[in-house]
Amino acid sequence: MADPARARKLGVRIQEIVAETLEMKIKDPRLGFITVTDVRVTPDLTEATVFYTVFGSDEDAENTAAALKKCKGLVRSEIGRRTGIKFTPSVEFIRDALPENVKVIDELLHVAAEADKIVTERAKGAKYAGDRDPYKTAKDDE
Repeated sequence: MADPARARKLGVRIQEIVAETLEMKIKDPRLGFITVTDVRVTPDLTEATVFYTVFGSDEDAENTAAALKKCKGLVRSEIGRRTGIKFTPSVEFIRDALPENVKVIDELLHVAAEADKIVTERAKGAKYAGDRDPYKTAKDDE
């Protein structure tokens, strides 16, 4: 049985190694402002998925993806050298959708805030449709 805690620990270590390798050893000019956001390793430790974000335009993101594809072998060999595990996991780079998701959530929150303002404005002059207290009380029985 594979140990999920070991996979998580290895993922954290791989995240550090990939970030340092991209910063210090990769000199590809297409590599933009990249942040390694997460690494997930399969329980059998054979595959590592590296999630990243890129600051800039879509063109910058495409150039960075091409640079990462080109340097995948160097990154994998660096992981193998610095982790000391018997079998180095294969590495796959996937662009993280986090910034796009944050943008959508911000827009939804803005729409909700505008709707709240409208409801608040309408409620200022509102009056009860019926009695102030529509529930039967002990006073009503007397």
